[in-house]
Order: sequence, then structure tokens, then C-alpha cells
Amino acid sequence: MSSTQQEENKSTLIPWVIFLVSLVITLWLLFTKPEWFWVPLPFVLTYFVVATNKI
Repeated sequence: MSSTQQEENKSTLIPWVIFLVSLVITLWLLFTKPEWFWVPLPFVLTYFVVATNKI
């Protein structure tokens, strides 16, 4: 694996982790307090796009 591929994998690790954590929080809020599920929703959407390198 070349160094650029390793750097690319490292650079997407943190956005994937933030995406997964915020997704879990969003789902938890959706089931426990549905009126508040939209609060972490921008983090889920933003970090999914960043992690997939669409920006």
C-alpha cells in the first residue's frame, strides 16, 4: 500500500467514527425522545458526506 493510500485511509477514519457515533445518538433519540432526533441529524449527514469523500 502506498503512503498516499495510507494517508487517505487515516484521513477518513475520524469522519467515519463521528458519523457512526452521531448515527447511534440519532437512533437512540429517535426511539427515546422522538421530538429531539433532529438535533444530531446535521452531524450524521455532514460526516457521512465527508467520510465518503464527496466534498
